[in-house]
Amino acid sequence: MAAEPDELYTLRAQFWLGHYQMALDEGKSIARRPMSPELKEEREAFVARCAIAMKDYSKVTSGETPVSSTLPLQALALQAQYEALAASGDGAQTQSVILQLQSMLGDGVSPLVQLIAANVFLQAGMKKEALACVHNGSTLEQVALCAQIYITLDRLDLAKQSLQQMRKMDEDSILTQVTSVYIALATGSSMASEASHTLNQLSEQYGPSPMLLNLMACAFMQAGKYSEAESKLEQARSEFAATDADTLVNTIVALQYQQKPVGEYLIALKQHHPNHFLSQGLDTVQGAFDREAIKYRVAA
Repeated sequence: MAAEPDELYTLRAQFWLGHYQMALDEGKSIARRPMSPELKEEREAFVARCAIAMKDYSKVTSGETPVSSTLPLQALALQAQYEALAASGDGAQTQSVILQLQSMLGDGVSPLVQLIAANVFLQAGMKKEALACVHNGSTLEQVALCAQIYITLDRLDLAKQSLQQMRKMDEDSILTQVTSVYIALATGSSMASEASHTLNQLSEQYGPSPMLLNLMACAFMQAGKYSEAESKLEQARSEFAATDADTLVNTIVALQYQQKPVGEYLIALKQHHPNHFLSQGLDTVQGAFDREAIKYRVAA
């Protein structure tokens, strides 16, 4: 059953599609509209979430965004702190943030706190703990995250069950459509055209975003259309100056399949995302190669 549009309908849609600046502007523009306390708190949370997605962590931790004393918004401040620390490579302090989030969980905690904690746990590689936060989710976002976790666990059957639950909750929701794309891409090439169709509709209605362009590139690669995928990724870099890990990694993959050079994108990945698993893997392999090469080096 589709939910009736409310004051936050556009804000949610823009956030879920990766239009974070547009969502932030929308959140600020509706700040003075009359709305229920629940919607007001949700709006404030989305404003903070946009800042985190745009890596403006200090705006959330320093109070520039409307983070108040409510538990969900305190949890968002911890998420911003976690992501800032993770980006700097401070692993010891990130563990402290995780412990604080775990202390917030318990009976009667709000779905938003559970969602925020699950997102942080997932970033920390704690898939079991993340799933525990959302597997009995009552909100669309909780069920959507549950589906994504199942995909990472190679349980596509359970991810599809989550999608069916979302369709019963709100079949027309943007988030339901985006989740259907993730599941289609995880299914493989047989569903690539369906994913492309949904993504084209969303892009025509709301405009492209780096997230949508990356998903379109993945759909093209699933179909073996690597030059088309490269074009979408080039659009993400040129129109949005995208240097996120997904754009760089997907670009590397698309170019590799076309036997094109990837050196500049590997350098960019290591520069912008030194803690990314691919960057660290490259360092490990390069180090091993250099150690072996010494054995065969001929003295001058």
